[in-house]
Amino acid sequence: MKKKTAFQFAVLCGVPFVMVLGNSMLIPVFPQMKKAMDLTQFQVGLIVTFFSIPAGILIPLAGFLSDRYGRKPIMVPALFVYGLGGLICGFAALFLKDPYILLLVGRVVQGAGAGGTYQLAMALTGDTFQSNERTKALGLLEAANGLGKVLSPILGSLIALFSWYAPFFAYGLLAFPIGLGVWFLVPEKQAQRSKDTLAEYWRKLKEVFRDQAGHLAASYLVGMVALFLLFGVLSYVSDVLESTYDILGLKKGFVLAVPVFSMALTSYLSGLLLCDKQSLWKPIIVGAMFATAVCLALLPLFAELVPYMTVLFFLGISIGIVLPPINSLITGATSTDRRGMITCLYGTVRFFGVAIGPPTFGLAIEQGKWFLFLGSAAIAIVAAITALFGITPPSISEYTAE
Repeated sequence: MKKKTAFQFAVLCGVPFVMVLGNSMLIPVFPQMKKAMDLTQFQVGLIVTFFSIPAGILIPLAGFLSDRYGRKPIMVPALFVYGLGGLICGFAALFLKDPYILLLVGRVVQGAGAGGTYQLAMALTGDTFQSNERTKALGLLEAANGLGKVLSPILGSLIALFSWYAPFFAYGLLAFPIGLGVWFLVPEKQAQRSKDTLAEYWRKLKEVFRDQAGHLAASYLVGMVALFLLFGVLSYVSDVLESTYDILGLKKGFVLAVPVFSMALTSYLSGLLLCDKQSLWKPIIVGAMFATAVCLALLPLFAELVPYMTVLFFLGISIGIVLPPINSLITGATSTDRRGMITCLYGTVRFFGVAIGPPTFGLAIEQGKWFLFLGSAAIAIVAAITALFGITPPSISEYTAE
């Protein structure tokens, strides 16, 4: 990657970084919000819900619009809407005695801006980088996303030292300059755009799935399961660190960062090392999902913190290996004028994997930790078998033909 291109791509990596802060930066601040606004735990939870629902719903629409009008004309305004939603929340808390309702409105606005933004960054990367460099670039995007996951609880705790509503202002301070940087510094290829109506678009999209249904479904499933398991485990471990090991506050955030850090670092290395090794993608994905199952099955065996966190470290590695080749398989599955929708549908699937992981693990733990982790291991094995029989990696000639 040339120095100028590397700088431009670094700006684009700011998109997944700021997007992942949308919910996770607020989680350590929830107790302060609850006390300041005199909320119930359910009402505090709606602060996440009112962001997540519009974000998930709008991801496919963002893909359609980006295939029709371009990635940047959709992504950059969305970043400004995202930042604006944060400012609405912040100013509501600053000036209103009872800011809760307007804060929820701001979260809806912010979620609407977040919908599909990271996925459009993936699509733009797929448009810009071809053949071997695409997997490397997508690995960097995944690493930026992972870095945001690692830092967000720490950032939230630190920014909230000023005030419980200060993190909302941080969204605007981050999103606005990143949006401007993407618009003025990141180039976009002038590819032929879709001129289809929404009905025509869906018809042609069905043709893509008709031709590659098994491949795309298997790729989507693996990506969803990987994040479902990661965030389900993290939500469970967050409780265990407090109840079993008496690890609280900022210290807990650093401990939780261990498996997320290993996932982010491995995503980067996976993209770097596998970029020109298409023949290895399928065995790597299958093997890593089996390794994920082994890690999950081992977790109930350990009571001491160090071996427990060691297993979690390796769990992060096994999941991190999977994501870049899966991203490449999906972004390379179709032509440029359909890539936005295909990628954004993948984003919706990933989003719901993250969303259902924590509550599912919360219900399953009521049946005992062996039921929880052996069941999770079984899900990982199902994903591995699905990848084994469903995924069809492209040949080198197919992957470099664009």
